[in-house]
Amino acid sequence: MPVNAARRNRIGIVGGVGPYAGLDLMKKVFDHTRAGRDQDHVDALLFSLPSEIVDRTEYLEGREEQNPAQAIYSVLSQLEEAGATVAGIPCNTAHAAPIYDQILEKLDAGGHQITLLHMIRETVAYIQTALPGLDKIGILSTTGTYRSRIYQDALESASYEVITPSGEMQEEWIHPAIYDPQYGIKSRSNPVHPRALANLESGLNFLEQKGAEAVILGCTEISMAFQVPAGSHIHAIDPSLVLARALIRHAFPEKLKSL
Repeated sequence: MPVNAARRNRIGIVGGVGPYAGLDLMKKVFDHTRAGRDQDHVDALLFSLPSEIVDRTEYLEGREEQNPAQAIYSVLSQLEEAGATVAGIPCNTAHAAPIYDQILEKLDAGGHQITLLHMIRETVAYIQTALPGLDKIGILSTTGTYRSRIYQDALESASYEVITPSGEMQEEWIHPAIYDPQYGIKSRSNPVHPRALANLESGLNFLEQKGAEAVILGCTEISMAFQVPAGSHIHAIDPSLVLARALIRHAFPEKLKSL
């Protein structure tokens, strides 16, 4: 049931798209809200239903037949029913066109009023405004995001030069750092396995050597677990943080902290 437009704003978060992705986004919303007491914080809802949302990369690679768009749409519908007026999906890969476009079509067909923010577009807009003068942007991500070119296309449309790991590095180092059942961040997130961190640092070094001035940590697992080493000249961009700030700006602009 669509939300009445007169209802008070509430932020909705689609959880279940990474072991801690929803919690991480919620924390960042709280961290970037102006608040002097409990009652000053924003109203926010997190629905985490991981058993219902199939893996996004597996779908994009053809190893999963079911489009996760239906399950994500269902979560968004439930968030709206509970009062959410604006929502975000803390999963980069879910913004690939075969998934995201289906979500939008279902929301439109159902007459929903909830506003769904696009994390990739918000990230590119952030780079343009907060980091002016940059020309070369690197990306570390899942293979689903890598192959779908969601960041490459958005950045190139904004006249950036995009630098990504080689195909071999992506398959043998970056993607396993996230997905490997023995040491990947999805299976070993607290604490993160040293091998996963080493793989990601190798990827960062590769991008920096190729001239990247900033790197997008284009997977929620990467942005939660990996930090650019001290002394590096490369800017780290966390799309989950960008999304958190965009959600606050959309629903409660007066409560957004300055960077």
